[in-house]
Amino acid sequence: MRGGWQNSVVAFALAPALLLTGCASSKSDKAAAAVPDHSAPSLPRVAVRADAQTRADIRLQLAIGYYEQRQFAVAVEEAGLALQAVPDFADAYSVRALAYMDMGQPKSAERDFLQAIRLAPGNPDFVNNYGWFLCSDGRAAEAMPLFEAAIGNRSYRSPGKALANAGACSLKLQDAEAAERYFARAFQYEPASLATNVNLTKLYFDRREFERARFHIGLAAKNNVLDVQALWLAIRIERKLGNQSAENDLAVQLRRRYPSSSEYAAYQRGAFDE
Repeated sequence: MRGGWQNSVVAFALAPALLLTGCASSKSDKAAAAVPDHSAPSLPRVAVRADAQTRADIRLQLAIGYYEQRQFAVAVEEAGLALQAVPDFADAYSVRALAYMDMGQPKSAERDFLQAIRLAPGNPDFVNNYGWFLCSDGRAAEAMPLFEAAIGNRSYRSPGKALANAGACSLKLQDAEAAERYFARAFQYEPASLATNVNLTKLYFDRREFERARFHIGLAAKNNVLDVQALWLAIRIERKLGNQSAENDLAVQLRRRYPSSSEYAAYQRGAFDE
């Protein structure tokens, strides 16, 4: 069994939505990033800049798409092409930083996170993302002020993300009380969040507040398929509450979905408190 389990929180903001339709490209398609033909009549500087920004926006959208498909190396390449077109494109640095982070290249990731913040110091999404990088890199104490800065930014449209990340980072610092405060606030912004509800479930379970734990695991399961750890937690909650019928129903799901898991083995042994 896993000790000190917590549900991971990934609450990144990739970039502002760029409305691009009918755009198809690949790694080898360089047409969108082609250098203007210098034999053509010269364009006004503003027009050249606008054309470069359009190319950069297209490359950024491709980078985001590849990142979301977990093709991180291609996302890095596309973000780099965006930066070739517009070298001070903060969004491209931020997306490339996230891709480097998931590729296990922390030095490159941190360099790009910091560059994004230098170019757009008031952007709370960038601050939140860098905070999560620090937390994931074992530097939780350094991350907390960044989450607070993002949360306190009145222009931030997604404070629930930074609150959830602050809660997860507080758990890494073994501060359960602070974690509960952050997750409870995150819940007010995003009551359907899987990660927030599962983390609150675990906190309340550890405090033996089983009805509150059941409430949040119920919300988590409402629109999501629970992973093995969350499903096992739900079974243990129903057992603590003496609800044999609900426990049996959940156990059937555990056996069907995760028959080879250590959690199902523990269920078969009756080891509910390991």
